[in-house]
Amino acid sequence: MNVRFTVNGRTHRIDVEPRTSLADALRDRLGLTGTTLGCEHGVCGSCTVLVDGTAVRSCLTLAVQAEGADIRTVEGLADGDELHPLQEAFAAEHALQCGFCTPGFLMLLAGALAEEPELDRDERRLDAVLASNLCRCTGYAGIRRAAARAAERMRADGD
Repeated sequence: MNVRFTVNGRTHRIDVEPRTSLADALRDRLGLTGTTLGCEHGVCGSCTVLVDGTAVRSCLTLAVQAEGADIRTVEGLADGDELHPLQEAFAAEHALQCGFCTPGFLMLLAGALAEEPELDRDERRLDAVLASNLCRCTGYAGIRRAAARAAERMRADGD
């Protein structure tokens, strides 16, 4: 099947098998390997990307379901050489160790903070959002601090 979508501001038209996941299309067809595949069952969240601004598990989304969509991957988070506030905050707060889950957390938080800029001010709500992705290395404290730091900066910058 032929599918067309925009990824990180660039329109692509590719042929895929109907059963091809969006994660596989992004990684194998477009070379965007920042989207990592962990469980491939939608549990871990490492494959999270934004589809029309909403965080989705790309391992559970078929590429054909993204027809006409605007997709943002971790490769599209930075603006050229300027890191996104989330990326800067993750580095500053030591919110990653092995880094495998990091792209999924970054995209999850990018979508959540765009939708709910004050998310960090409700600790229970922030914890509920973060609990949807799995990290086996950090214990989430650094991730929580990074989310709060980035949210504060994004509000100050008007992002």
